[in-house]
Amino acid sequence: MSRLASFGQNLYTGRVSFDFVGRRMLWYTMSGVIVLAAATGLLVREPNPGIEFKGGVEFNVSIAPTDTNVEVVRDATIDSGVDVGDPLVTTSGNEAVLVQTQPLEQAEADQVAAALEEAGASDVSQERIGPTFGAQILNKALLGLAVFLGLVVLFIWAYFREWKMSVAALVALAHDVLITVGVYAWSGFEVSPATVTGFLTILGFSLYDTVVVFDKVRENTRAYSTNLSRTYAEQANLAVNQTLVRSINTTVAALLPVLALLVVGTVVLGTGPLKDLALALFVGMGAGTYSSIFIATPLAVHLKEQEAGVKSQAQRVAARRARESAQPEPEPEPVAATADGADARPAKQAAGHAPARAGAAGRNQPQRKPRAKRGGSSRRSRR
Repeated sequence: MSRLASFGQNLYTGRVSFDFVGRRMLWYTMSGVIVLAAATGLLVREPNPGIEFKGGVEFNVSIAPTDTNVEVVRDATIDSGVDVGDPLVTTSGNEAVLVQTQPLEQAEADQVAAALEEAGASDVSQERIGPTFGAQILNKALLGLAVFLGLVVLFIWAYFREWKMSVAALVALAHDVLITVGVYAWSGFEVSPATVTGFLTILGFSLYDTVVVFDKVRENTRAYSTNLSRTYAEQANLAVNQTLVRSINTTVAALLPVLALLVVGTVVLGTGPLKDLALALFVGMGAGTYSSIFIATPLAVHLKEQEAGVKSQAQRVAARRARESAQPEPEPEPVAATADGADARPAKQAAGHAPARAGAAGRNQPQRKPRAKRGGSSRRSRR
């Protein structure tokens, strides 16, 4: 713990520093590859919308959720004599199996339920869901997203008085959403209302982390024009390093319980809104921390460096460093040492120019007069 604390202290003071801002092209390239992979997932494997969005019938079959029973339920659903499309059969807890089909008429749904009971189910309940409900959820989610993004722009502009930070924050948010959607497409998880809730949650988490870093950037660059020790980019990079340990600790503390929810929802429950919400939170929180460090701040600095004042300050810093490097270092005063190297006094003192030493009590010793001048008057008086 002491090493970790000292490492964090060295990051805060600048003795240890990672060049996040200077290597921004590397981070842009990495993010571009990740976003491209996510977009490829959207083209190759489209997101799997849940029954709430596409509509259909959901059967809750009371039967032991074993692999064998899952196959039995699937075969009974397909062989029921009703066109059910490609049914989705998943386990639900320790007591039931869920079957989702395309929209059916009531008579067709009853026929499927009867076939499931003949296959060994003790009880079958059904719920018909129309696509109108999913469309309403999607429209409200898009409206909430638009309002959220508008408030983000206004908040960051009003708080930091810098529109470039608003642009960087929006790019970071879009980056997080694209990565999360791509992971959903590649994983095949259903997009349910819980997924939409998770998306809106990760936007808030990502914005929170970005605002914390931006606040430290503003603090470090408040008087950057008169500071010739570091450029604007270097001061912003110091802010990222100063908040690095805090960002990592906060992310790890948030991801651990979300990971537990993801494991429970996927392994134990098998299906349901818990795993959909947990996956969105897990991927989005990780992407949000990454974007706040590697995307938001470097992009904000990139935009800020286009200003004439920032360019002028960087030139003055470079000129000062050039002058300091051109000045020769003062030569050390020669030292006279004895044969054993014990005397480290300067050469002037070693040559006899040392100052008069004080007496034992710290007082200057009286100086003796020459013999020719001592006692002349007293001898003549005795005569």
